[in-house]
Amino acid sequence: MKIRILPACLAPAAMLLAFAAGVSLPAARAADDVKSVTITANDTLKFDVTEIDATPGQKIHVELKNMGTMPKAGMGHNWILLDSEAIASTYAMAAISSRANEYKPESLASHVLASIPLLGPKEVGDVTFNAPLKPGKYPYICSCSGHSMAGMKGVLVVQ
Repeated sequence: MKIRILPACLAPAAMLLAFAAGVSLPAARAADDVKSVTITANDTLKFDVTEIDATPGQKIHVELKNMGTMPKAGMGHNWILLDSEAIASTYAMAAISSRANEYKPESLASHVLASIPLLGPKEVGDVTFNAPLKPGKYPYICSCSGHSMAGMKGVLVVQ
């Protein structure tokens, strides 16, 4: 094995490169960190987590647990993250007539950033996604038959 010795004039550059590589490693690891959030839903039409804080582009894993006891047909719960506060009411109203599609109106699908399908009693679902890059407030709702209008909603705050 040959050992090469760098000329003295290149030593500062080599040290600078080594330092730069060491500094960037924690940043790369931070980008791989996943924020995990568990949300519980039940027959009282409330999510137990109504605000999630995130940084732009942060990877988020949301788990939804339906701890209710009533049948899925009338009291199932889902989790829909939308792209703006302005669309939340429109989406919720359109969802009422989208029962065949698990309360997800196809005409507004472009406004959904992430979702967990409709869950029956004692079922668990999850989704992993990246937070929007643009800082702001992004609403999430249960779109099942008027549940969000009864208070089953929250917000993802990206800052």
